[in-house]
Amino acid sequence: MAKSQIKEKAKGRFKKGERRRQILLELKLRPHVRISDLAARFHVSTETVRRDVDALSDEGLIARAHGGVSAATQGHYPSLDERESARIEERERIGRRAAELVGEGETVMIDSGSTTIQMARALAYLGTPCTVITNSIPVAMTLGHGTAEVLICPGEYLATESAVVGTETLEFLARFNVDRCMIGSSGFSEEGPSESVRGFAAVKRMMLNRAAHRHLLIDSQKFGRKGLAHVSDLADLNSIVVDKRPQGVLMSALEAASVETVVAG
Repeated sequence: MAKSQIKEKAKGRFKKGERRRQILLELKLRPHVRISDLAARFHVSTETVRRDVDALSDEGLIARAHGGVSAATQGHYPSLDERESARIEERERIGRRAAELVGEGETVMIDSGSTTIQMARALAYLGTPCTVITNSIPVAMTLGHGTAEVLICPGEYLATESAVVGTETLEFLARFNVDRCMIGSSGFSEEGPSESVRGFAAVKRMMLNRAAHRHLLIDSQKFGRKGLAHVSDLADLNSIVVDKRPQGVLMSALEAASVETVVAG
């Protein structure tokens, strides 16, 4: 957006979603932005901008910095391509079992991940008529030529994940109430699922909030791991679909939270 357009827009004030999209755009051009500068640009108070910053930080999209904000950084986490080539047999089993949970005519939110892509492939093979809402390009492509009706979210494109995230993605998901959601995660402990990919935790939380039945598809290799961002408590899940039953503290926590464990045979 040109500076003249921004000034013109500021006369009528940016809406909340527009402000947050502009903050993300600004951080693509500059490594650090001051809150006071953003407040002047949008013609709002610094407290309003801080609320925007807090929300974007909670989504994992930016990092708070002294007096301002910076683009989010993260340590190395395997890309989608790298993850897809690992533990293929286990993820295929989980995907097939999860796909069997979807009934004809149901609405389903499916997030981005190597295991949820396997679930989409199994769902396409079964030919179950349903409506799927997803932020994953591979999931949409896998299901788009079959019996499923597919709605793909708008948002900021993450090339390494072939997925979209951000404010627009969350606003789109918030419009729907669905029968169930299928999500994955980077880690899974007695504290719940957690995520290492920027922006993914907020997408998963929104999907959990909009679904009547909430399923986590998780490879046993991730048991006990903790990603950067907490997604939800165990009690927010109805079931986990796994290749192997958890043991010890994790299993006790799942039982205490009344989360069903579905082991893929």
